[in-house]
Amino acid sequence: MKKLFGRGMSLRRRLMVGILVPVTIVVVINAVSLYLQALEAADTAYDRTLLATAKSIGEMLEVSGSGTGARLNSTMLYSALEPFEADNRSRLYYKVTGFNGEMVSGFEDLPAWHGKVPLKGPYAALVDFYDDSYRGDPVRMAVLLQPVAGTDGLGMATIQVAETLELRRTLAQQLLTNTLLRQLGLIAVIALVVVIVVQRATLPVRRLSGELARRPEGELAPITAADAPRELLPLIDATNQVMARLQLLLEHQKRFVRDAAHQLRTPLAVLKTQVQSALRNDIAADDALREINQTVDRATQLANQMLSLAKIEQLRQQGDAPVVDWATIVRAVALDLSALIADHQLDFEIDTRPAPVRSHEWALQELSRNLLHNAIKHSPAGGSLAVRLANDGHTATLTISDSGPGISDDQRQRLFQPFAAGDVRSGSGLGLTICKEIVESLQGMIALENRMRGGRVEGLDASVRLLIAA
Repeated sequence: MKKLFGRGMSLRRRLMVGILVPVTIVVVINAVSLYLQALEAADTAYDRTLLATAKSIGEMLEVSGSGTGARLNSTMLYSALEPFEADNRSRLYYKVTGFNGEMVSGFEDLPAWHGKVPLKGPYAALVDFYDDSYRGDPVRMAVLLQPVAGTDGLGMATIQVAETLELRRTLAQQLLTNTLLRQLGLIAVIALVVVIVVQRATLPVRRLSGELARRPEGELAPITAADAPRELLPLIDATNQVMARLQLLLEHQKRFVRDAAHQLRTPLAVLKTQVQSALRNDIAADDALREINQTVDRATQLANQMLSLAKIEQLRQQGDAPVVDWATIVRAVALDLSALIADHQLDFEIDTRPAPVRSHEWALQELSRNLLHNAIKHSPAGGSLAVRLANDGHTATLTISDSGPGISDDQRQRLFQPFAAGDVRSGSGLGLTICKEIVESLQGMIALENRMRGGRVEGLDASVRLLIAA
């Protein structure tokens, strides 16, 4: 079966093999059954002739004598059997045995009968049919127990009639040939119908294959197949979904390459200018090294953030993420940034509740670190900074409240856009973009809201909501 349905076999061939092989097996079984039935019918017909021959012989028997001296006599001549011979291809032999088993007439060397008459035979006569051999040839034997009565006596004669099988074999071969020819014709008709039906059924598949093969490289537009059968629609829909995901990946890759080429050009140009200025001794060596170090730090930060954006897309394609405790990650991030918090002399407060969410640990670390780092950066020295993680049983909400100047309406519109800062000296502008991408990949929500008191901005609340893992 594996050979019939190999990996490289086309759909048309699979359908044809899958239909024609079972049909052929059924037809062959049917042909054998018809042949056996026809052969049985032929045997029944020829056995009837043998019985008629035996009865004709029995009609030519008479009894002489009486009592224990009764004897069976036959006036049968062999020439009388000629009307029962269908043609010259078969021969008839007979043998008549008397009341006491004595030979009466016929062929004495014909094998004696040692069987018994069946209780329910096909004919209203005491007859038994069986296969035997005579003079080296297979024969069909009929044994008739014929009651014979005369004026002086009564007895039971045994009449044996044998017929060679040439005619039966010829008829059987003819029946077999005719049956096979009809069945082969039937198989040919079925094969033709199957080929036509399979060709028409697979036409949409071949059209779809041709359309995909003719597409230019990089073409990922959805497949449109209006005439496709219903069985192909799930495959087409799944293919379109895969192509849509590939389109997103390609667009993300193109955007990443474009942004990387554009954004890295500026710090590299600044770095080259600083190196040339140092080589010309325009500024002191220590000052030049400090400026170069700052430029390298900003370029490194930019490169790391762009790699983080690329990694978010990779995690998005990995499917189901593990369940992690967001509270543990938030406290670990706060501990890592504790030196920066102390350097700004901030009044820091943290309150977390266990919050199991489905996410990769790196994504939650990056999200929490960027939000907390921004809050520290924009809080004035000696200000306050609060981190709260709540869990209401359905959603986990992380709120980071700083004491900075807040954001304007114009900033609110573009802060989540890549490179919104616009100046590599004040930041790459990718921190909030990374946060937004992470939250969207986790099917959550992120918001930045000014915290007001007495009509003035008291600070900024950055809040993120994620679903609690089941």
